[in-house]
Amino acid sequence: MPGGRLTQQERQQIALGLADSLPYAEIARRLDRPTSTVTREVMRNGGPTAYRADLAHRATERRAHRRGTASPQGAESAPQPHGRDAEAVAEYEETFTTVLMGSGLSKMPARVLTCLFTTDAGSLTASQLARRLQVSPASISKAITFLESQSLVRRERDERRREHYVVDNELFYQATIASARANDQLVEIARQGATILGTHTPAAGRLENIARFLDFISESITRAAEQAREVLHTGPEAPSNEPSRTT
Repeated sequence: MPGGRLTQQERQQIALGLADSLPYAEIARRLDRPTSTVTREVMRNGGPTAYRADLAHRATERRAHRRGTASPQGAESAPQPHGRDAEAVAEYEETFTTVLMGSGLSKMPARVLTCLFTTDAGSLTASQLARRLQVSPASISKAITFLESQSLVRRERDERRREHYVVDNELFYQATIASARANDQLVEIARQGATILGTHTPAAGRLENIARFLDFISESITRAAEQAREVLHTGPEAPSNEPSRTT
């Protein structure tokens, strides 16, 4: 696969692919690029319905210029533990943020969540997040408030009473259960509407069908989450490439 930044011609091909309602994977295949490259390119430049090749190309040039003039002490130049490639990590974090934005998160909560996910400890203070992301503490506070409301992070205090924001192995389980509970509220309000509008009316029938559909989905999600919960606590498999020893 070719490396480097997308060319203007490639961006035009992306725009044509979106206009033809092609999936990202197919567009990427035609460009001989990773699917993640196309996904990130589209999501950071208006999304599939607003993407424009010329605007995306100019925006990328502006970002490259800003990175070239930024302080060498920026987040992307910070030393990486475990011998990780700093450039590869920064690229991955940008891709992860883009995917989270595509799932519905706004930019700052997505950046904060990505930062927590890619930190070995899975826990950072507000000042650490602000420093790593080079934003104000107020921006971090607002993002954390939203993420906490969605059961995507939790708060803890250390022995010095400093507040830490944490993601852990229960994250997706808790968020999934919260989503199912939100469905339960929709089921209840839909059935209330069916009663008010009259049991045998078309509107009531529509609402009752919605309620039954969401009720089934909610039960299925909850059951699946309970069954799969142990996966979140499964450690990595031990390497098996060494020959067994006999005594």
